[in-house]
Amino acid sequence: RESNPPARAAAGQYHSLFIDGEGRLSSYGCPPHPVPGLLGHGEGVTRLNTPTRLPSPLGGARAVSVSAAQYHSLALTAGGAVWSWGQGYLGALGHGDDQDQWQPTKIAALAGQRVIAASAGAGHNLAITADGGVWSWGSGVDGKLGHGDTQLQLLPKQVEALAGRRVVAVSAGGEHSLALTADGAVWSWGDGYFGKLGHSDQQAQLLPKQVE
Repeated sequence: RESNPPARAAAGQYHSLFIDGEGRLSSYGCPPHPVPGLLGHGEGVTRLNTPTRLPSPLGGARAVSVSAAQYHSLALTAGGAVWSWGQGYLGALGHGDDQDQWQPTKIAALAGQRVIAASAGAGHNLAITADGGVWSWGSGVDGKLGHGDTQLQLLPKQVEALAGRRVVAVSAGGEHSLALTADGAVWSWGDGYFGKLGHSDQQAQLLPKQVE
């Protein structure tokens, strides 16, 4: 409605998310096959043709940003908490297991951190905390979590290779990740096929590497 336009929006492969002017979430979408919890409306709701407000109020907190991936979603509240829902395969939701979540659930492992930005990728996620640190979790294929290996992470873990560098933006892609630091440098890691890491080759990077 023109009188109350969405404050934030995110487009996933099969669904979309909106935040209205009062910090309330809405979603809609129609995936070709049911994806548990993709829309965040509770068990059994797998398709919505029009934007519909989520029944879960994020603990009464106001949502300030959202990120929609292929099979899961993230929401960030004004207090710096991260909520996730959808398919939990490979620990994509950050709750210490691979269970699906039909409605938004707060990521308890980040409770001691104030998150200022979050990005959902294909089975993995990135978050920035107020001190400029980067945290990642989910699928670690091709090193896209930035921890120096290809292991999955069921819980958010800080990317130690970026410690001491103030990160101001992150983006989680399909099989790779990007970070922008306060000094204007770009760092990339994960799958390097097709040269998408920007390092003049197609090699995978298990740790963040600056794009020279």
